[in-house]
Amino acid sequence: MKERLTSALAILILMAAVVLCNARFPAALNIVIAMISVMAVWEITAALQMTRQIALMVPSMILAAVLPFLTGLFAQGMGLFIYTVVLFSAMILYHSVITFREVAIIYSMSLLIPTALQALVLLRDFGSSHGMFHVIVAIFSAWVADAGAYIFGSLFGKHKLCPNISPKKTVEGAIGGIVADILIMLLFGLIFQDFYWNKTVHVNFFVLAAIGLFGALLSMLGDLSFSIIKRSCHIKDFSELIPGHGGILDRFDSVIFVAPFVCLFVRIFPMVYA
Repeated sequence: MKERLTSALAILILMAAVVLCNARFPAALNIVIAMISVMAVWEITAALQMTRQIALMVPSMILAAVLPFLTGLFAQGMGLFIYTVVLFSAMILYHSVITFREVAIIYSMSLLIPTALQALVLLRDFGSSHGMFHVIVAIFSAWVADAGAYIFGSLFGKHKLCPNISPKKTVEGAIGGIVADILIMLLFGLIFQDFYWNKTVHVNFFVLAAIGLFGALLSMLGDLSFSIIKRSCHIKDFSELIPGHGGILDRFDSVIFVAPFVCLFVRIFPMVYA
């Protein structure tokens, strides 16, 4: 537990630094997302024992590192097109040692993880001067649900949620995670509206409550999805990079599902208005 709390504090300090640096050095968020994406792609391919396929790994790692900086629609499209061409060309050139199964798995994961995490950069850019608030909401909507489910499950959990996928998850924990997520999102809105922005802008609390609800559900979906991958690979964690938490994917699996949802949702229903 001590390691878990220490690691969580270190992550929060890193996030705070990125938020505070955003005005003078906005590329900090892009750099951090790129680093997370690269490590996440490496972890998933290592879990699947595919890191020796250099012809597939190198372009995948390059895509993960570059994609967070390709914020324009044309640039994103060209980046993904070039990656697709390179990967399938590698399959043709090295068809004797590279299988279509390997290409399909690496290709899907290398598209899913970096593009999902890139949603955090798009949220920052879309939100303009309030962009980092959007990013904070997206990340914490995933993490609060996870933490709430862990705490409530530990205290009150009796009924297993998905015993064959994740034995420790309970129905009570899931409900607690949803309630905690909604309440914390509303608290974030109140703090930013009344104290940080000093009521110069207004927060849509209905939108925040909806993000808390659906964010918690998507957080569980992401967590369980990657739990199936870990179970199929016969591993407990994707790595030991973050003491007490596991690997990058163990910490960001839920964010991968929540961030794109928040990015789409706030474009339809604004979170902040004058």
